[in-house]
Amino acid sequence: MSANRIQHKVNHVALVVDCSGSMHQHQGQLVRVVDEFVAGLKAESDSLGHETRISLYSFDHKVENLVWDMDVKHLPSMRGLYQVKNGATALIEASLKSLDDLGHIWEGYGEHSFLQIVVTDGEENASGGDRRHDGDMAILGPWLDRIAAKMGALPGHWTSAILVPNSLAKRTAQNYGFPAGNIAIWDADSQEGVEEAIGTVRAAATSFLRGREQGVRGTKNLFAVGQDISVDDVRATLEPIPADRYRLLKVDKEVEIRPFVDSHPGVTYERGSCYYQLGARAQVQANKEVIVVEKDTDRAYTGDAARSLLFGTGIQGTVSVKAGNNPKLEVYVQSRSVNRKLKPKTRLLIML
Repeated sequence: MSANRIQHKVNHVALVVDCSGSMHQHQGQLVRVVDEFVAGLKAESDSLGHETRISLYSFDHKVENLVWDMDVKHLPSMRGLYQVKNGATALIEASLKSLDDLGHIWEGYGEHSFLQIVVTDGEENASGGDRRHDGDMAILGPWLDRIAAKMGALPGHWTSAILVPNSLAKRTAQNYGFPAGNIAIWDADSQEGVEEAIGTVRAAATSFLRGREQGVRGTKNLFAVGQDISVDDVRATLEPIPADRYRLLKVDKEVEIRPFVDSHPGVTYERGSCYYQLGARAQVQANKEVIVVEKDTDRAYTGDAARSLLFGTGIQGTVSVKAGNNPKLEVYVQSRSVNRKLKPKTRLLIML
């Protein structure tokens, strides 16, 4: 290859969406979730100068390709493309087909990465035969083996993720081979749950594309935030908080936030003045402020751009996220709860 050739970044994204009978009540919401995810891909790709191509699949007991490797800028709304049917749920078969199809893309030039996101509201019950009717669960065995083998052999520049309806489905997805950090739970039965899913997938799109700028071509923590930003990003984008305006307190054991604060001299709990360190998955509502802290200096930064820096542009609602691994920075989220449980080996930031 010529030394002067530009190694442009090419992202291939496959969205694999459940269209089985149980999705009837969620059809409108799901179109919104997917359209917002695509909007996030467009915005971040434009900002970073990436080429992002998208494929869409729908599945009930049959798997159908709706769009193949199209420039994300030209993708119309899912409205009109996505149609709920009356079949069962061939989740494994759909996941495998989209991965197999992407595997045919030639990677000779450019720096390619692959991202698959599966969205479902139910459990596998149709790969290899519709077991709602025939009752033969033995058919599923080879499919379980196939998806576990496929997931285990994915190259490092491939990322596979899934949105599922509950904790049981999350455990099942882990058994299929989806990494725990690439599984998110969404509540399709409530408006709040749909808004959260929109925020979650948009933040994931941002995280994936920004990670590419850091040289990360694949991830097992897609639904984490903060791992893809640098101290320079924070200093250039956010506003420093004067050192005499806040305190950082170390949390040694699980404890409720109010008595923990009141036990320290010189501070008193006030609703909205405390920020917990983001760790395990949490729901961050649209009205919650976020603060970023440098680990080495304890300097804190915030501002109107903080949420966009962490979660991506255009996210209006709740996001469901956990902290990514960043050796230089910590993320803190505003709490207005008097009985939030603080976790040991974290810190609490108090605005004075």
